[in-house]
Amino acid sequence: KSGEGRAVGYQYFRSRGLLDETIEKYCLGWAPTSRDALAKAAKEAGYKDEYLLDTGLCTKWEENDETLHDRFYDRVIFPVHSVSGRVIAFGGRTLLSGKTDKIAKYVNSKESEIYVKSRSLYGIWFAKNEIARQDRCFLLEGYLDVLSMHQAGILNCVASSGTSLTEDQIRIIKRFTQNITIMYDGDSAGLHAAIRAIGMILKEGMNPRVVFLPDGDDPDSYARKHTVEEIREFIAAHEQDGIAFKTDLMLSEAGDDPLKKAQLINEIADTVADIPDAIKRQVYVDTVARRFGIEADIIQDRVRATREKNARERHSAPRENFADSHALAAPAPAPETAPSREESRAARQEKSMLDGSERELLGFILQDGRSLLHFESDSDFYAPGQEQTVAEFIDAALADDDIHFADPAYEATYQAYFELYDMGKTQEEIVLALLNGENRAVAAVAADLCENKYTLTVHNFSDALTTRDSWLVTFVPKAILAYHDSRLRLQQKQLLDRLTQDLSPEQTVEDMKRLSRINDMIKTVNIKLGRLKK
Repeated sequence: KSGEGRAVGYQYFRSRGLLDETIEKYCLGWAPTSRDALAKAAKEAGYKDEYLLDTGLCTKWEENDETLHDRFYDRVIFPVHSVSGRVIAFGGRTLLSGKTDKIAKYVNSKESEIYVKSRSLYGIWFAKNEIARQDRCFLLEGYLDVLSMHQAGILNCVASSGTSLTEDQIRIIKRFTQNITIMYDGDSAGLHAAIRAIGMILKEGMNPRVVFLPDGDDPDSYARKHTVEEIREFIAAHEQDGIAFKTDLMLSEAGDDPLKKAQLINEIADTVADIPDAIKRQVYVDTVARRFGIEADIIQDRVRATREKNARERHSAPRENFADSHALAAPAPAPETAPSREESRAARQEKSMLDGSERELLGFILQDGRSLLHFESDSDFYAPGQEQTVAEFIDAALADDDIHFADPAYEATYQAYFELYDMGKTQEEIVLALLNGENRAVAAVAADLCENKYTLTVHNFSDALTTRDSWLVTFVPKAILAYHDSRLRLQQKQLLDRLTQDLSPEQTVEDMKRLSRINDMIKTVNIKLGRLKK
């Protein structure tokens, strides 16, 4: 809203066909030409240098440089929101492209404790409800593709901007739908990126489809030239099954060469082999066999051989050291071999420290999962005017940090609940299914937390004082904060325990820095909970 911002950034967004409402809704902005505007403003507001550096908002040009410089300057800015609506990163586009080869067209936030590029999707906060409602997600490439499609009325669109599509990004989409339609550019790079994405989506047990726009158009330009009805009609007329698209594309490249065609059949069969569902695999085996005019048994033999080969490779691969690759992060999956005494002790400690908070969150879900939360003020977890169910709100908050419950029975109950929730079951149907299901551990948890309206630990609730809906708006976010506090204190204890060991000087310094950051985060969370004063 500064003079420079309106003269340059605002005019650029308007020139790309974006309306004022879109610019405001998606928090689009402008980073001033001054190379220390943010650094100065942040320091005046009391932010520490280490946080500005750790989040990648600022940088130092030289190792011993005491001056902070902005990472983003002289660029239009696209904020990246998490699943729960928090701004976790930024993308900055220069308007000088073509005038110099020395300036990168896009600069993105570096990865940090709150931003992992491979687990972020541009537009997911604004698109997730429509993705669930339409039971389909359009996967695009860039920021402006998403913005223009959303503005046109196609709201179930996201983009993996700044990175190739990852398994984690697909799994985020999977929480809202099983169906992904890839809408990439029709150039060579876009075609091969689509083929790669098809295989990844099938491997997750989902349903990929592909649609390419007319030559010369991308989702951004096409959305600006057509109405929402025209866009939908084009998609309906030109959308293709993922395997069919891959087959047609590779057949055109193989031509009449029999060796290339044989190689193609094997490659398609290998793609089918990655599908986890046996029935879906068989359907594709029959479809591919008809497409190539060969016996289905031939395709089936190749699929079976590929699956056996993949299984052998998985079992023979060296087991990843979880402690090194996910240090102090989410709990490790249950090992296939018996855990050591030290591992068992750590697991018991984790379960003990997190049990109360996990129990509380699961209690909210089982009692009030489909109750709507009507937020009227801004927060770390929501924006004013937003509306979500209790279950969606908690799930989004945990998904931001890729968190899973430490207690196996709680985690199994959580997963079972959302499997039924995503099928559209009512709250009563879900609870009854959990109580009467074959998994007795899940049934026991459900019975325990649902009996007599489980008394939650954060309050002494009285129907005479407030409605339950109003109360939920206050205490569900507090329960999430309390859970984060428990996890931070667990990490704090793990670090303190590790610092008593014989570590290298470098590791000791690194752990001390991390401990300082965790202590600051614990303080911040407890101020928000009202346990400490600012």
